[in-house]
Amino acid sequence: MNSLRFRHLFSFLALMMTLAFSQKTSAQITEDTYHRAEYFLLNSIKKEVYHLEVVPSWTEGSRAFVHSAYTAEGKRFFRTNTQTPETKVAFDHEKLANLLSAKTGETIDPRDLPIERVSMSNGSKVTFVWRSHNWIWNTDNDSLEAIPMSERNEMESFSPDKKWKAFTRDYNLFVKNLATGEETQLSFDGRKNFEYASYYGWSDLMIGENGERPAHFNVNWSPDSKKIHTQIVDLRLAEKMYLLDFSKDEKFRPELLSYYRGSPGDSTVVMYIPVVFDLEKKTEKKLPAYASPHFIGVSLRWSEDSKKLNGFHFPRGFKEFQLLEIDSESLESRQIYSESSPTHINRENAFRRLENGQFIISSEKSGWNQLYLHDWNSGKEVHPITSGDFVVNKLSYLDEKNGLVYFEASGKEAGENPYFNHLYRVNLDGSDLQLLTPENAYHELYISPDGKFAVDNYSAANQPTKSVLIDLKTGEPIHQISEADISNLTKRGYKLPVPFTATAKDGKTEIQGVYFLPTTFSAKKKYPVIDYTYTGPHTSTAPKTFKSAILGHQQATAEIGFVVVTVDGLGGAGRSKAFADVSYRNLGDGTTDHVVAIQQLAKKEKFIDIDRVGIFGHSAGGYDAGRAMLLHPDFYKVGVASAGDHDFRMEKAWWPEMYMGYPVGDYYHEQSNITNAANLKGHLLLAHGGVDENVNPSATFKLAENLIKAGKDFDLFIWPSRNHSFGRPPGDYFTKKRWDYFIEHLMGEKPIRHYQLQAK
Repeated sequence: MNSLRFRHLFSFLALMMTLAFSQKTSAQITEDTYHRAEYFLLNSIKKEVYHLEVVPSWTEGSRAFVHSAYTAEGKRFFRTNTQTPETKVAFDHEKLANLLSAKTGETIDPRDLPIERVSMSNGSKVTFVWRSHNWIWNTDNDSLEAIPMSERNEMESFSPDKKWKAFTRDYNLFVKNLATGEETQLSFDGRKNFEYASYYGWSDLMIGENGERPAHFNVNWSPDSKKIHTQIVDLRLAEKMYLLDFSKDEKFRPELLSYYRGSPGDSTVVMYIPVVFDLEKKTEKKLPAYASPHFIGVSLRWSEDSKKLNGFHFPRGFKEFQLLEIDSESLESRQIYSESSPTHINRENAFRRLENGQFIISSEKSGWNQLYLHDWNSGKEVHPITSGDFVVNKLSYLDEKNGLVYFEASGKEAGENPYFNHLYRVNLDGSDLQLLTPENAYHELYISPDGKFAVDNYSAANQPTKSVLIDLKTGEPIHQISEADISNLTKRGYKLPVPFTATAKDGKTEIQGVYFLPTTFSAKKKYPVIDYTYTGPHTSTAPKTFKSAILGHQQATAEIGFVVVTVDGLGGAGRSKAFADVSYRNLGDGTTDHVVAIQQLAKKEKFIDIDRVGIFGHSAGGYDAGRAMLLHPDFYKVGVASAGDHDFRMEKAWWPEMYMGYPVGDYYHEQSNITNAANLKGHLLLAHGGVDENVNPSATFKLAENLIKAGKDFDLFIWPSRNHSFGRPPGDYFTKKRWDYFIEHLMGEKPIRHYQLQAK
């Protein structure tokens, strides 16, 4: 071979290698890359999609409602007359902006009026809330009146007859006769850490070890104003968790923060003890048998005759519940209904008591969440109201007079995404079941207070929202209110997300997923894949609606140059009881379905680079991301785990005790990211807020310590001043940090240092 031919051959091979490499990688990262991504961050994209949805504020009964939407003219308020029917701009936005400016001296943008709770009446009176004032604008004469909102004293409560005021002093409960001014002390055992008529706020932080927790007050008056049901908050044995705040500019030592938070299996937790007071007899009666940890709580309500209390009691572990009725005099209790499960019970029961001595309750006892009619006195089941292999999601409206039940359910319509929500109507006796919203989409519904109409927003991840007014009785569309306009997005090359199905790890169950493509997508290229994860199990994460698809993390991340995938695997909510139970004591295996789904997707879509897969998630999703890197170290090459609960033994008690089991077993240890740290192979970024009282950063630190012990390279980011909320869809410093980690380690490109997001 002569030298000229050799040089030609060498040049040809070099060109082919260059082309092959260029097909596999993205273009060099530039500021335009970040600009494309930040366009899809929440605060920007919500203004770019016009008429995304209709959330009605009903007024004049069901004769009209007001809603707001972003339009080409900015944020606008609309009024829909349900009688005509027609939808019009509610008022002159520029005129109102000028009136507000004249009244306050502030510059008000008519394209983005800062007002809330807008309502209209008589066609000429507009009311709204702004700056702690109730405003009334009479459009006939353009008068504008501001009335300061009276600040409600959260530490007192008035009886239904307005004759008494309840309050606390020195941790005891008192009442005051409003006519005479006489005060009566009702409890005498109260003291610090054994506190009457209080509750424990989820984020009650205290300064230092012995700081005071924020004051709270809560009582439940009987309808006849003669009795009070409340609770004692017992903190005597409760243990604390701690945080150090290093972020205060004016301090040169970290500030110690403490708060009460029980972990799984702990006996040293905040307890609620129910108690009943009789004002006339001046008696106090405790109900220690129904004392509950604060993360379960006590939920009792008065009967209309003020003689009894009723409600649900969940023993610790969430494997059973009882519907109870308690006599307020004798304290004798009657179990009306109970249910148990070898795994966990659905805590969010639909429940409605009827005037005819019956009640409706939802149950998964058939294997699917359904509605049942029961007799209140005997507790016995009268008959099922619904039945079948589908999930009732909500008891939406009850027309007891006509014996009609309106409910929302998913999984009933063949050939659809099993998570798609529809509205149905059925007779109280279970007959004549009718589908009221037939469109193959997810339906989000808002029913008018009188049950005559509903606003139906129906969409899918790849189907922009249509908002219609329907007749509730028939489901017939009366008026199309609006339709989402995505023309701004399509001009930029936006491609609708793509739903897909896969076969789960069990080899038989169909699971759902959605993937997102960048606006610069070319089918001729190979793209790295990022799995956005939050396996639940109390929810399902793959977007079902257009709103959830466009306002989430996925599209912004895809714009960097990735295919972003979200999967709903076995063990999540929204399907059968058996489907959900796959994750019981098995939360650590949630991402296995993601692996098999992405592998199946890659066989169909050649633009997916199965050798470059990353994963990220926040909170429980942060655990998922860390777990995936340790459980599937050869599949996931890069992970970003933010605010992760990396060991459920260190997490808040209710979540793991419900889904991982109570008492704590070996499976907690086996599925801990901390105990599996030595499995790490790829690049892992751990991130946490320094003052995160929801998921304490201690588990992230402990995971970091074990990674160090195992000699593993990893990255750690602590945001000293942040709690649990960072890296969310609006975008912040950590958002770019996460993007850059994938750019560098998954894409193999060089991110731009010190670039600041240009959030709108």
